[in-house]
Amino acid sequence: MPGITTSAAEVTHVSKHGFWVLLDDEELLVPFDQFPWFRQATIEQITNVERPAPDHLYWPSLDVDLSVDSIRRPDRFPLVARG
Repeated sequence: MPGITTSAAEVTHVSKHGFWVLLDDEELLVPFDQFPWFRQATIEQITNVERPAPDHLYWPSLDVDLSVDSIRRPDRFPLVARG
């Protein structure tokens, strides 16, 4: 039985406020104030992103897993770790 085909994730821009991830035809902002795990990360670490499932992103060099929905709707995920 074939698995689900998932397009790769791509970081398209990094600024002092956060970074943008392109998923299929959608570009999402990952702001550092809501996702502090990335604030001190290098460009290489931020751009090393995997998409193992349609709603799952993983940064192996940072050991960070995120649901895509937590980026789209951060208000639904009120527990944010402090960096």
